[in-house]
Amino acid sequence: MNSLLKMERVGAGYGQSPVLFDIDLNVARGGALALIGRNGVGKTTLLRTIMGVQKATKGRITLDGADVTQAKPHERSRAGIGFVPQGRHVFPHLSVEENLLSGLSALAGRGKGLIAKGIPDHIFDLFPKLDQIRHRKAGVLSGGEQQQLAIGRALCGQPKLLLLDEPTEGIQPNVVQQIEDALRRVRSELGVTIVIVEQYLDFAWSFADDYCVLQRGRQVRQGRTAEDTAAEVAHLVNV
Repeated sequence: MNSLLKMERVGAGYGQSPVLFDIDLNVARGGALALIGRNGVGKTTLLRTIMGVQKATKGRITLDGADVTQAKPHERSRAGIGFVPQGRHVFPHLSVEENLLSGLSALAGRGKGLIAKGIPDHIFDLFPKLDQIRHRKAGVLSGGEQQQLAIGRALCGQPKLLLLDEPTEGIQPNVVQQIEDALRRVRSELGVTIVIVEQYLDFAWSFADDYCVLQRGRQVRQGRTAEDTAAEVAHLVNV
């Protein structure tokens, strides 16, 4: 496997409370991995650990062959990791355009002129709605519009790896389909690798190549979505 992200026996926790135990993951370059499991099993903590927001207490994390275990979040961002957290966390008092421009900070140190070029054209191609509302304050947008903005902002940093935490949560079905279509293009046209936390197995199976089920901070099953059905693993998610 040509891995972009590799985790070897990674642990993480909060204070004296461990949350993740001996996580081993290989995410193929250009692929999509779905992290699934019920609430509170460590899925968000796993994404935060990949991003560096949560420090790994043991193990090793490599991105594109480089050890980033001790790297700070902004260093990982500049190395090519984009993160869209649960709840989106857009800047409510900034316009859509200003939010997108803030995502360019991840390009610092990656070559002269990248930031000066401004918002990449493909952002508005992927999410035409953002172009229509580019001068509107982010705080007045619908949940679906904010989610598109949060993904667009992360993509402004031209990541190699995109982490998405519950991107379909609280969003209307028609907008969910728009987001799924855009993310497919992000993979096929931009070559971005995706790790997604998703509660809805139907979405996970339609989008991801691989899956990993977490229970109480441990991996209990991994596989290919083309080889295993959602029904075969649903009982593990509901334990």
